[in-house]
Amino acid sequence: MTAAEIAKHFVSARQRGQHLAHYPGTAPDTLVSAYAVQDAAIAASDRPVIGWKVGRIFPPLSDHFGANRLSGPIFTTATYSPTQPVIGQVFIGGFGAAEAEFLIKIGSDLPVGKQDYTLEEVERLIAAVHIGIEIASSPLPTINELGPAVTISDFGNNNGLIIGAAIENWQTSNFADWTVTLQIDGSVAGEGAANSFPDGPIGSMRFLLNNLGARGIPIHAGTWISSGAVTGVHQVTPGQSVHATFGPTLSVNCTIEAAPIF
Repeated sequence: MTAAEIAKHFVSARQRGQHLAHYPGTAPDTLVSAYAVQDAAIAASDRPVIGWKVGRIFPPLSDHFGANRLSGPIFTTATYSPTQPVIGQVFIGGFGAAEAEFLIKIGSDLPVGKQDYTLEEVERLIAAVHIGIEIASSPLPTINELGPAVTISDFGNNNGLIIGAAIENWQTSNFADWTVTLQIDGSVAGEGAANSFPDGPIGSMRFLLNNLGARGIPIHAGTWISSGAVTGVHQVTPGQSVHATFGPTLSVNCTIEAAPIF
């Protein structure tokens, strides 16, 4: 089965709200083959990409693949409001999780094909940093068990982004050192700080820009980057509530529902 054929299976399953009992075809075993499926799925979905998620690849797999992060497209966002319910959607019978993350907004169009960004360069490209929640979901329930190449091939296991408040004076806030806590139905599911990532959220941004540059994908002003799960990946099901706190004052929450058919 070709990359395009595998991609069509994933796109169709997402559109129909159906789970996949097993990986369609032969699972990719290299980053090149994994991103080939992802690129084909983006083309097949015919939806505008408005952001990108970054996930971690941990040792020993990071040594095997030669990368400590992965990326996937984001097609939908919701702006958090404390006065209205905000919904995160997961696929019934598939995999669903909520992840507390710092969200970075790109301030300008970037040159296509550039892949030698430095930490200092990418920091100057930031228009804003927000708090938020990534909804990680796939029709394939074993997506995380099958490794990062499989995760990459199905949109990086993303199904939306919830955008919380902007961090005032993010440049001097030391937000990467903040304690972040994620609760599910009122119980703490995870806690951490973004400085545990290699080079923190700015390192995630640099990885993404270089990754997209190598793939020849344009990056436009206003693009969102979900920079990595600060408190870990925590599975959720419809009906559950998620609450994430960032530092001493900021928070965002959502309710989980089943993904609709479209």
